[in-house]
Amino acid sequence: MKPRVAVVGAGWAGLAAAVELAGHADVTVYEAGREPGGRARCIGRAEDRFDNGQHILLGAYAECLRLMRTVGADPDRLLLRKPLQWRREGGLSLDCPRLPAPLHLAAGLLAARGLGWRDKWLLARALDDLRRGGYRLARDCSVAEWLAEQGQSRRLRDDFWRPMVLSALNTPPERASMRVLAATLRDSLGARRADSDLLLPAAGLSALFPDPAWRWLAERGADLRAGCRARRIAPLQDGPQVDDERYDAVISAVAPYHAAELLDDPKLRVALEAYRYWPIATVYLRFDVSPRLPAPMMGVSGGGMDWLFDREALAGEAGLVAAVLSAPTALPDADELVARALADARRLAPHLPEPAHSRVIVEKRATFASEVGLERPAARTAQRGIYLAGDWAHPDYPATLEGAARSGVAAAAAALQDLGIEP
Repeated sequence: MKPRVAVVGAGWAGLAAAVELAGHADVTVYEAGREPGGRARCIGRAEDRFDNGQHILLGAYAECLRLMRTVGADPDRLLLRKPLQWRREGGLSLDCPRLPAPLHLAAGLLAARGLGWRDKWLLARALDDLRRGGYRLARDCSVAEWLAEQGQSRRLRDDFWRPMVLSALNTPPERASMRVLAATLRDSLGARRADSDLLLPAAGLSALFPDPAWRWLAERGADLRAGCRARRIAPLQDGPQVDDERYDAVISAVAPYHAAELLDDPKLRVALEAYRYWPIATVYLRFDVSPRLPAPMMGVSGGGMDWLFDREALAGEAGLVAAVLSAPTALPDADELVARALADARRLAPHLPEPAHSRVIVEKRATFASEVGLERPAARTAQRGIYLAGDWAHPDYPATLEGAARSGVAAAAAALQDLGIEP
């Protein structure tokens, strides 16, 4: 008889855990929302349906890609793969050729536009110092402190490092952990050339993994409870319990602030109180003409938003542009965000008229802050049979889809091992 395992939360971490458990256990998934996907899914209905944010995957996201294939979602069809590029209007423009690593980056830097030779040398030296050190730091420090030690110019900090840190960690460089950034660079720039490729979603986020995983789990007999909010996870003598239902193991795959409420674990609650959060604002502009941005993903040096995405070019969404602002210290109101996004869009595509429609989506606690010294819990908790999953529970990644997927896989592996089951 298979053990009964509950997964609380159907974001990418919870779905990853459930997919790993399927076939080895009778799986029940609790999801408070009406649809799976958590903070990386589509919201709304019919024509008024948008991603609740813009996510970029990398070629290094091995678990995301494996899990997509497992549930029948084809990454080659659903993701636009492009060699590493960095395009900012009025600033740095870098395109890496398809050469073996690290030659691809060296060639890209040599040919980069918008940087003088001294800045190219300073950037190459900083990245090479990380590589020669194995992407490990003797002590953690803020990214801003490390950049100062590396003598990075203001131009480099403003046009390369800050946008990159905000995109990767959603934490300002003054507070972001250099160890976490180094781990991200290790698995992308420091690995194979293909690992640094940008994988831009060519479909809605729900189609990448949440919806296929939900269907795949249903086909394998999982008990999927959408619109069902779990209130309490309790450790009991004969196994953990979700509300009034007993299981052999339970994986909590919710945000840290929800985990603190669900689990009666004082030590864990204290650890989770150390987490801080940053918002992400996404502005959608729909035009009556084709946007025709110079590239599917671009930034504007000195602009009001961080990155703009040509959703028509990426996913066939006619006339649609998405603009993202990561970790603002002061969040502008909706009208200001729309004005900023439109100004940036028109710098990239001067032909754009007033948008026919606009929509602003703000996730106030979009990600945890990848701050210096933040200690993260392991998959196993102090309470027997209860496990943690979520990007925030991954040991060294920032709040990314890959961190979420890896944490879900690790939690499922720990639960199966403790139940005496060989995957």
